[in-house]
Amino acid sequence: MSNLIGILGNKIGMTQIFAENGNAIPVTVVKVGPCYITQIKSVENNKYKAIQIGYQNISKLKLNKPEFGHLEKNNHLPLKYLKEYRIDTIENFKIGQIIDVNNFQEGQFVDVTGNSIGKGFTGNQKRNNFSRGPMTHGSKNHREPGSIGQSTTPGRVFPGKRMAGRLGNTQVTISNLKILKLDVNENLLIIKGSIPGKPGNLLSIKGTKRF
Repeated sequence: MSNLIGILGNKIGMTQIFAENGNAIPVTVVKVGPCYITQIKSVENNKYKAIQIGYQNISKLKLNKPEFGHLEKNNHLPLKYLKEYRIDTIENFKIGQIIDVNNFQEGQFVDVTGNSIGKGFTGNQKRNNFSRGPMTHGSKNHREPGSIGQSTTPGRVFPGKRMAGRLGNTQVTISNLKILKLDVNENLLIIKGSIPGKPGNLLSIKGTKRF
């Protein structure tokens, strides 16, 4: 656990900036917050310490009654996304507090979590890096999976067998990415390197203990 609270945002896209020595640095632009603390969990009430934050205002018609009631209890506007971060101490936080780019610093290292780009239904060559079959001498097995199991014993295919299926669209976390620049006016983080997902993807950004 850490006292470095996280924040939610959306990926804008990738570009490059130039260092003083002229080197081009690939960066990802992320629009974050503002997020609002919607709930504070304590050991006495919830058996652990955590902060729940909300992001992106929406119409209350988009929420069901339990979701809207949870936010209305603390006089919050309807929020589309809720995310919980465990922390060591909760004394420095209060309900309704705003979390934005001012909670981060240039040079800070963060962990970024998001869904990777979905590539649809793919075969074994693309999904599992299998080699193809022969392309000549009358072979009709070019990209087919081939045999997938035994015969009478055990008479079934074991779970976890690598086969064709959906590729991508899974949760990915990339650790220790460096924040190069902040834009307080536009709520932007300029992060070195690439991060999961396509433009518009929802991201969770949390500071690491490395700084």
